[in-house]
Amino acid sequence: MSAARDAAAAQHYPQGALYVVATPIGNLADITLRALHVLQLADTLACEDTRHTQSLLRAYGIDKPSDRLLALHQHNEAQAAQMVVQQLQAGQRVAYVSDAGTPGVSDPGARLVAAVQAAGLRCIPLPGASSVTSALSVAGAVAPTADSGGFLFAGFLPPKGAERAAAVQRLAAEPRCVVLLEAPHRIAALADTLADLGERPVTLARELTKQFEEVSTHPARELAAWLAGAPQRVKGEFVVLLHPLAATQGDGAEAERVLRLLLDELPTKTAVKLAADIAHASRNTLYERALQIKRDAEAAGEHG
Repeated sequence: MSAARDAAAAQHYPQGALYVVATPIGNLADITLRALHVLQLADTLACEDTRHTQSLLRAYGIDKPSDRLLALHQHNEAQAAQMVVQQLQAGQRVAYVSDAGTPGVSDPGARLVAAVQAAGLRCIPLPGASSVTSALSVAGAVAPTADSGGFLFAGFLPPKGAERAAAVQRLAAEPRCVVLLEAPHRIAALADTLADLGERPVTLARELTKQFEEVSTHPARELAAWLAGAPQRVKGEFVVLLHPLAATQGDGAEAERVLRLLLDELPTKTAVKLAADIAHASRNTLYERALQIKRDAEAAGEHG
């Protein structure tokens, strides 16, 4: 703990502020020195699960009495957030931790932060472990192009089959990498639904940072068979990455043919949207092409 103190103690930690602290997603070594310092310094720790947090603290040699821990989870977040606001208004430092990873990202914390900000109080992020960025860093799934660069975080899809299938169909036309999260008891059902995406590469990352970590990429239509190939493959929490549509999009000439047909009958934006959906092409690329087609037609008309 002296390393945490030496590295972080010289910084300023204002009172009356909420510290949103990322904690390890599996490997206890993935804690930051600043997080350790703040966990010791905080007057109150708001926790998704007080028992889990108490075990985490003990692993790092931090001793906090139980009356300094406040339960704040998805079922009581609105009410508990008001208690945190009152403590902050009294000048306390409050740190919030979810069970694993960064709070507020598919974990409780967003309502708490909103309540604190609405009260005119400060929220201070302490970055750290994240399953999303961990998976992205080793999947090679973020395209470096303007059309399909970046990624879309979609989180957990609906658990019901029909709603999940509809959500996948909506995401099928998204040209960027799409990041999903899934629990082990639903991963097989999600793989069945993703099969409709055919050859689109999908990366499954499970048990990230843990002993049996596994990151594997397959065409969407082969995911279910891969999962069924070994019993351990359906264990653990999953990050699922749909690779950029540009990596598997169809022939550019076919996309332009469809676009030209639609431009004859529809407004530009509508034609581009439909052409992108039909031909599995980049909407941005087709929009630029549509504008060029119109400029060429105008120029030809002027010289005709």
